[in-house]
Amino acid sequence: MSGIKLNAFFEFCRVRVTHQFFDSRSQEVRVTVEPNRRYRPICHICKRPAQGVHSYHRRMIRDMNVFEAKTWIRYSYRKVRCRRCGIVVEDLGLVDLHLRITRRLACYILELCRLLPIRDIARHLDLDWKTIKELHKEHLQEKYSREEIGIPELLAVDEISLRKGHHYLTVIINWQTGRVLWVGEDRRYETLKAFFDTLTDEQKAAIKAIAMDMWDPYIKAVKECLPQAAIVFDQFHVVRAFGRVIDTVRNREYRNAVKEDKDVIKGSKYLLLKNRENLREKEKPQLKALLKMNQTLLTVYLLKDYLKKLWDYKYPRCARNFLDTWCSMARESGMRSLMAFAKMLQRYAYGIISHCRFPLHTSRLEGVNNKIKVIKRRAYGFHDTEYFGLIIKNAFATSN
Repeated sequence: MSGIKLNAFFEFCRVRVTHQFFDSRSQEVRVTVEPNRRYRPICHICKRPAQGVHSYHRRMIRDMNVFEAKTWIRYSYRKVRCRRCGIVVEDLGLVDLHLRITRRLACYILELCRLLPIRDIARHLDLDWKTIKELHKEHLQEKYSREEIGIPELLAVDEISLRKGHHYLTVIINWQTGRVLWVGEDRRYETLKAFFDTLTDEQKAAIKAIAMDMWDPYIKAVKECLPQAAIVFDQFHVVRAFGRVIDTVRNREYRNAVKEDKDVIKGSKYLLLKNRENLREKEKPQLKALLKMNQTLLTVYLLKDYLKKLWDYKYPRCARNFLDTWCSMARESGMRSLMAFAKMLQRYAYGIISHCRFPLHTSRLEGVNNKIKVIKRRAYGFHDTEYFGLIIKNAFATSN
């Protein structure tokens, strides 16, 4: 090791190697460098030549490993007098001011962050995971601090569960490109309004429609901040809401059934929620027996399939007539949960009918949410919501 000259590995820096040593017991390489006096010191802020040296200092930093050996650099640096910035640390090209790792090691870590969770990188390099996280977070903050989202016309809004206990993130995407535009904590009125406050008047005026679920805080924010934009409640969220009604009815029928009928109803939740074409062969006879046995479950099952036809209509008046007919059938059933659902549909009819003008859906956003869940699962969750939001934006950046 002593015969190898390391100067060539620091050609990009304004330093020279004065000492090098390999400790075979600890498997560590230790290098000592100092400012190369052939260069006039420069300010690390404005990058201009300094007027003079103020003081000398030393510190230890990590560099990239030499094979399996950890590499430590003990380097001297100077505080210099800059006419514009005052007394500052000189820029030696070796390390950023606030880091304890070299710039090339930082670049290597950022490359690994595109492929691996930070805990695996920390284990691989034998570094504190907080060092890697803060480096990556700062990189993403700088990358997206001056981000331009353009002039989107169609948006989709949805929430994802951050962790147990009703902790959510609101995700907004450009519906046309699938690009994540914004991630905010919680799913309140203030959350969505915070995004709209970042938009210019030109961007707000350009938004024609927003696809979302029937969540009143979101609706209030859109109506106040973007009065010209159409609100679109897509099929997925409406049918999913009706799925909860089906499950409520199924549970009630199970409680009131005799023992023989309970055996048929038990475990039938997803049979009633599945589309016919998605049923497996062994599930079809079970569903047929269930619907033949229980008239109430047959009613809600048929209404579920009939409700989906609403999104086949292209003209608002026809869609409105169909919706009124469906709600009348639900009320005539006499079931309290169905009647409540029909009342809810009438209240949100304006957003359901909007699909005739803007056939938007949040399936693209659901795909985004599934990928976000994979990111969260790989990292075993995130405690820093801002950092998680930056990772989400980076995962769906158009340049990736």
